[in-house]
Amino acid sequence: MRKMRIFKKEAPPEIQETQISEIDQYRQALQNSGMPPEALKTTLKEIDRIAKMPAGSAEHTIGVNYLDYLTHLPWNHATEDCLDLKTARQVLNAEHDGLSEIKIRVMEHLAVRILQSERRHHILVVDDEKLTRNNLQHVLTREGYQVATAANGIEAIDFIKDQSFDVVITDLKMDQADGMQVLGAAKQKNPDTEVIVITGYATVPAAVSAMRKGSFHFLAKPLKLDEIRSTVENALRRKLTQLDSRGPVLCFIGPPGTGKTSLGRAIARSMQRRFVSISLAGMKDEAQLRGHRRSYVGALPGRIIQEIRRSETCNPVFMLDELDKISQEFKGDPAAALLEVLDPQQNPQFMDHYLDLPFDLSKVMFIATANTIDSIPEALLDRLEVIELSGYTESEKTGIAFNHLIPREIKANGLDGRPIVFTAGAVTRIINEYTREAGLRDLQRQIASLCRKTALAQVDRGHSAESVTIDRKMVSKLLGPPRHLFEVKQAKDRIGVATGLAWTRTGGEIVFVEATRMRGTNQLTLTGSLGTVMKESAQAAMSYIRSHVDRFDIPDSFFETHDIHIHIPAGAIPKDGTSAGVTIAVAVLSMITGRPCYRDVAMTGELTLTGRILPVGGIKEKLLAAHRAGVGSVVIPAKNIVDLEKIGEDVKTDLDIVPIEDLCQAIDRVLKTDDLKIGH
Repeated sequence: MRKMRIFKKEAPPEIQETQISEIDQYRQALQNSGMPPEALKTTLKEIDRIAKMPAGSAEHTIGVNYLDYLTHLPWNHATEDCLDLKTARQVLNAEHDGLSEIKIRVMEHLAVRILQSERRHHILVVDDEKLTRNNLQHVLTREGYQVATAANGIEAIDFIKDQSFDVVITDLKMDQADGMQVLGAAKQKNPDTEVIVITGYATVPAAVSAMRKGSFHFLAKPLKLDEIRSTVENALRRKLTQLDSRGPVLCFIGPPGTGKTSLGRAIARSMQRRFVSISLAGMKDEAQLRGHRRSYVGALPGRIIQEIRRSETCNPVFMLDELDKISQEFKGDPAAALLEVLDPQQNPQFMDHYLDLPFDLSKVMFIATANTIDSIPEALLDRLEVIELSGYTESEKTGIAFNHLIPREIKANGLDGRPIVFTAGAVTRIINEYTREAGLRDLQRQIASLCRKTALAQVDRGHSAESVTIDRKMVSKLLGPPRHLFEVKQAKDRIGVATGLAWTRTGGEIVFVEATRMRGTNQLTLTGSLGTVMKESAQAAMSYIRSHVDRFDIPDSFFETHDIHIHIPAGAIPKDGTSAGVTIAVAVLSMITGRPCYRDVAMTGELTLTGRILPVGGIKEKLLAAHRAGVGSVVIPAKNIVDLEKIGEDVKTDLDIVPIEDLCQAIDRVLKTDDLKIGH
């Protein structure tokens, strides 16, 4: 301290003025920051501590950086939500086609906010003076509150037992039951009820006693109207915060390119909130979310607090992208840190290691995105409201291409204002022959490629403004030969080859299961990078077939003299899951009995040892994949019929969906009835 005093005396006046001015600026910024009392108290102590430090010291620099973060955080600065359903619906429809489930969820959230904002608060006025009672009722009713009155404490206690009140204004001195008894009854019925005690005999002991029992405020008569209005408003402010602060935690699960991130931006626009986003892919260190403690050199807050500061509001739409790709190392588990961030019971007191003060995240609307739900920890998944985004059908892709992708790419490639026309046949050909995806990214790339090639041709012709029509022929000329063929439609029905449906991170896929036999001693070979679950499904299918040789007219000696090889092509791609049990069994039976499988009939389902077909997941994605591949009929478990409600009518019209309960029903539907003998 002696050295500091000497430094201040010997320092040039301009340095002293700069330091004093800097401290005063922080004090002024602190008054306008809107900090809660706990944070305000801590920050004032920090300012006093830094004011005693030499301006050139390292600790002073660290403290100044800390104060800069504290005073510039939006502790209480929130943007007002656009509570207009019509406007919000127009914004969402303009940004995205389809996705009705998500749009309805956003509309529900806004509707709840509208009803909360329009809710009239109930106030009970208790006073044995009729004039005071009537005056308070008149003033508070004009403010928009719903007011009930009671002439004494007994009547007030009866009111409290039968009804719920947000605020109770009670006189202290009354016959039979006084204000303290009314206060006790109100707090016993609902601890969140705020009680304001008024009296003409105000004393310090009475005020202290009322405060100890939970009174919100203690007012002396005669009452001032402005004072009673502001007191009631302050009493209700905490209740309004409790109603409005809890935002939903949505999680969009779907294949890449289905519009999860852009949908988050559209939600922010529809609510007129700021939008911030961080990618969690590959995040290994918990400190990236929680921040580093100030004891570390170069410490900074975590990404959560950094993005909140950049948004300059305490209620942005905050997107946590790629939630399923978080890594885990010895430095900590970032997914565990998200438990506090996304839990509505904990995030009002979120503790960042750098701030070391609770920051309220309850007003933030968190939206997480992921490609699959399997790798998200269960504890974290329990805090999320999962909404699945499936792939798009051909008709939906066509509509999105004409309404969004084509106009966007024409403008991006400098063709706006020029007569460029895409025909419906051209877009259909791009979708079917040049892309094979659940989302829209590859479709956008192909449209962008066509626009670039058109722009090059226009410049080569000397900026010609002649009309250009991109039709089916132009597509093949500019993009080259088709990259994808309809394997299902163009392939022949073959013995031992069955068409199955699988679900992957990129959406639904068509898989082919091949089975063959050779002379041997009852050996089963499984190839194709199969996982443990799929191998067990194959073994269960073989056990079921061997235990029912009589039903399928299979000679008893067949398995003793033959080896069976089951293969799923694309061996470099790992495959696993329970959906292939039925497909494997049908392929093996086709090979043994010599009955070809219908190639345009795809199937999915889990097979038990008794031949029952159990339900599987991803039915919508699988049906969309079948529809894209040109499959004519799909066999699904009977218990998955409920999933068909989410399927578009165009898909259900084009596909013949056959529900089954046991394997025999699948055999009759998938295998041809050719009279071929086993072994030929």
